Amino acid sequence: MLQAIGLTSTPRRDLPPLVDDLTFEAPQGAVTALLGEPGSGKTTALRLMLELEPGRGVAYFRGRPLHRIPQPGREVGVLLGDVPGNPARTVRGQLRMLCAAAGVPASRADAVLEVVGVAGLRDQRLGSLSLGMERRVALAAALLADPCTLLLDEPAAGLSPRDRDWLHGLLRGHAALGGAVLFTTDDAKEAARCADRVVSIAAGRLVADQDAAAFARTRLRPRVAVRTPHAARLADVLGREARAAQRPVEIVEESGNHLSVYGTNCAEVGEAAFRHGVLVHQLADETGDARTAVTPEEAPVPQARAASSGAEASAEAAGTAAHSCSQASGPAPAGVERRRPAARPPASPVRRVGGPLRPLRYELLRVFGTATPALTAALVVAVSVVTALALARSGGASQSRVLAAWPELLPLPPAALGAGLLGALAFGEEYRYPALAAHRGTVPRRMGLLAAKLAVCAALALLLGALAAAADAAALHLVFGSGPLRNPDRWISPVVSWAGLLVGCAWAGVLASGVFRSATAGLAAVLAVPVGVVPLVRQVLEGPSAHPVAGAAARLRGLAWAQWPPEADRLLLGILRVMAQPVGTALLLSLMVLLCAYGFTGLRSRVRW
Repeated sequence: MLQAIGLTSTPRRDLPPLVDDLTFEAPQGAVTALLGEPGSGKTTALRLMLELEPGRGVAYFRGRPLHRIPQPGREVGVLLGDVPGNPARTVRGQLRMLCAAAGVPASRADAVLEVVGVAGLRDQRLGSLSLGMERRVALAAALLADPCTLLLDEPAAGLSPRDRDWLHGLLRGHAALGGAVLFTTDDAKEAARCADRVVSIAAGRLVADQDAAAFARTRLRPRVAVRTPHAARLADVLGREARAAQRPVEIVEESGNHLSVYGTNCAEVGEAAFRHGVLVHQLADETGDARTAVTPEEAPVPQARAASSGAEASAEAAGTAAHSCSQASGPAPAGVERRRPAARPPASPVRRVGGPLRPLRYELLRVFGTATPALTAALVVAVSVVTALALARSGGASQSRVLAAWPELLPLPPAALGAGLLGALAFGEEYRYPALAAHRGTVPRRMGLLAAKLAVCAALALLLGALAAAADAAALHLVFGSGPLRNPDRWISPVVSWAGLLVGCAWAGVLASGVFRSATAGLAAVLAVPVGVVPLVRQVLEGPSAHPVAGAAARLRGLAWAQWPPEADRLLLGILRVMAQPVGTALLLSLMVLLCAYGFTGLRSRVRW
């Protein structure tokens, strides 16, 4: 059972709350509709239940709030907005990535695609799906972890009647298995037709909480739908007979040959048509349009109007909706018990984006789910080869710069820029195309997710650097022979420097995109290191030093418990020499600053407002 108690949003101080002391229940084994006009606070109410919005109140899912459920994704399935994911990703790849995020087997992706009826679209790109198919994939994502409760925001918006019928059947099936379903809608007829209970809200406050039968009886008007080629003649006949019998009947001429007749039934309309010889193609009882919107301060009252010529009569359904509103002004209606205002509940925490249960597998699926790494590698290799050939032909550059394709005019070589781009996409792509959204309900493991991203991006950066250097060497040997290339006397320091530059750029992109939530900001942070930080570090390091650091490798060997071989001294000296360079020092400082900023902005799983 889903219980929402005292949900109240807390926007800016000069604005009224979008949701104001909202309390209702969505029982298990039933479908509940949250009905309200656009802007009435339906989506905000769902976000408050999921602790994605600052506010007061609490929502209990089978007796526990969301932040106290060990694996919320297996308790609550959510559909908020469009299908999350990069449009270039396939349907199956996206669901397999979400399986890793939720900690369920990858085979579950194919199973839910069968359930929602889009198994044949598993290899289609998300960006090529129609609206109906996109909604089915979104429901498949919500059903991945087999949750008990479903929270769906406008799931039938923009769907065809056939897709709507399928959706309502799916929700009914989930409820029949003992699950709780809560969906929002602004269509009163859809709520009455598809839900077992209807919770009506207006301006963020509770208006009525009724079962579907009571809602249809008190809030909707029954009508007789007529289809006839003589619509005008039949409307005139029904109007004259209603006036003669002094009955309140309203006739509305719809588009085409359709009539909607309020205040009567199929038998009376059919008999009138038969007496006057009017041909009728269709005659059916339907639930008509919703009544005038009800405010929290007033209950619906019965109304009746006399019939007039054409379509001037209006017959409102009798009865009032029994409901209670904790903050309604004025005396309560007869027979309706007024609640006493309860103590204001404490503020609810706001959940930050959590990490997946299988971070390394998730990150590998995210990286290789699109062609971005392959395209980036191809572009980097092509630009690197052209730049290396140009440097070798012009002369004047060292062999290390020629192999790295790093002229003096460029802040970074192409391979480092490619590594920084792949790192910037690590978080930036998720914020642009949410693949691991907060409402997925995964257990917060930000350190595990960060470690996985850093490890995968470092491996990609090293692979990209090795590929670019090998391509440059092969191109130089093919064009110029062995002239530009020779065996270096000291190869450890250049190799360590090259690897450190690539990994540092990749990590800077990862951390910056996580801090600023943008791939563009991540790439800008990578470029800011050689452009902005290196000149400042160079000014500090180029000054005279009173205490040289010679012999550091020997002193470190003496501090170690186990004696390493003498060959390791050259590797350690190469690492120290790289760190002493302005670029290495600037990268270390930038990574430390970004890591601290990431810790302040990203590692907090909860924030109290």
